[in-house]
Amino acid sequence: MEKRVMGLTGMEVTALGFGAAEIGFQKIDEKIVSTLLNGALDAGLNVIDTAECYGSEEVIGKTLSGRRDEYHLFTKCGHSAGIDLPDWDPALLGQSIDRSLRLLQTDHLDLVLLHSCSKDLLKKGEVIEVLRRAKTAGKTRFMGYSGDSVDALYAVNSGAFDVLETSLNIADQESITLTLPITRQKEMGVIIKRPIANAAWIKGKSPDYYGHVYWERLQKLQYDFIKSDPQSAVEKALRFTLGFAGVHTAIVGSINPQRWVQNAAYAEKGPLSDEEINVIRSRWTEAAEPEWVGQE
Repeated sequence: MEKRVMGLTGMEVTALGFGAAEIGFQKIDEKIVSTLLNGALDAGLNVIDTAECYGSEEVIGKTLSGRRDEYHLFTKCGHSAGIDLPDWDPALLGQSIDRSLRLLQTDHLDLVLLHSCSKDLLKKGEVIEVLRRAKTAGKTRFMGYSGDSVDALYAVNSGAFDVLETSLNIADQESITLTLPITRQKEMGVIIKRPIANAAWIKGKSPDYYGHVYWERLQKLQYDFIKSDPQSAVEKALRFTLGFAGVHTAIVGSINPQRWVQNAAYAEKGPLSDEEINVIRSRWTEAAEPEWVGQE
């Protein structure tokens, strides 16, 4: 699988990473998770992305701790997730990082990210200082920010972070002009979440679905490739996201081992051509509404 150097961090990461939200939120059986994660590593993937609130850190530790030197391990902090302290309390963040290390059965993380923290909290500096202390103590190699829109813009401009994790896909393109030019200038690492727009054209019609906002946008964007073949649109969506300069890895979650293999094959084909990307970008420019900002 193609690897890309993640900016000034120097980490060589695979273009496709494993997002561990689904396996946690859906409480997937440990044996299935083991098949998923070990299969991903066997196929060459080297990025596992999780968070304190996903509920997947413990099962990752149980199933992958014996292969810790084969992958980069990223987690996020900020939500209480069972710790009796308010979200974003500096004491909470410190305890959360220590708990993540314990559950993931590792002595260090490759990256800890602040999880969707507002720019107002970032401006106070306390949450950033917690990550700095963790980095100095060797608990994490690098520190990052996960979020979108004006909060992400502030985080990128602050100079405090090594890595940005943000949304970019066929239904969510604000970051292309808002933050990616700056991350390239600063040589920051970039992780893309929701790179296939949660395949919302297939399962996002229900207002209760996580990706429903993308389904609504896609009704107005009316991409021809989705109307002609909804299944192969996953490939085009992923390769669109991977086609932007400064994008290092795209995190995709799945509880289906075969679907992960399929996504890996799509990523192996490389980015779309400039012409194909420009068609999608032009449609976005024509149809996007002002409130279509980056989604968490």
